[in-house]
Amino acid sequence: MGYPDQIDLFKDKLNKKVSGGSYVIEEKLLLTNGVFSGPLAHDNINNQSISVYTGTKYSGEQLRNFTVSLPDEMPWQRMIRIFAEVPEVYVTYETPGDTIEADDINALQWGITAVQSELERYKATGQIDGGSFRREA
Repeated sequence: MGYPDQIDLFKDKLNKKVSGGSYVIEEKLLLTNGVFSGPLAHDNINNQSISVYTGTKYSGEQLRNFTVSLPDEMPWQRMIRIFAEVPEVYVTYETPGDTIEADDINALQWGITAVQSELERYKATGQIDGGSFRREA
């Protein structure tokens, strides 16, 4: 659920490298009850490059108890499930860049529309006083 229930968060996208090279990404993931299950932040990941450690920059214990899958409808994405009795892990991988999909654009549009709707609601039912919002009873 997005704004106004919570602030929308968007991950920066990576352009494809003109040189054909790859980005090396380190992503911090928080585990809940010893499990993380969800998408990695970037697309088109080289599966062989994925490694998981308990510390940053290949430090701590290397974890091998994880699985990677590709959603049928979006094969450029990578879903990862990690099992470990630690609060956080660091996943490192290589990617040539992201694929921008309709869901990315739709999330931005929904966020903008929610903010505009909330501003219009305040303008109709509240009073703007010196830069702060105050509702009329």
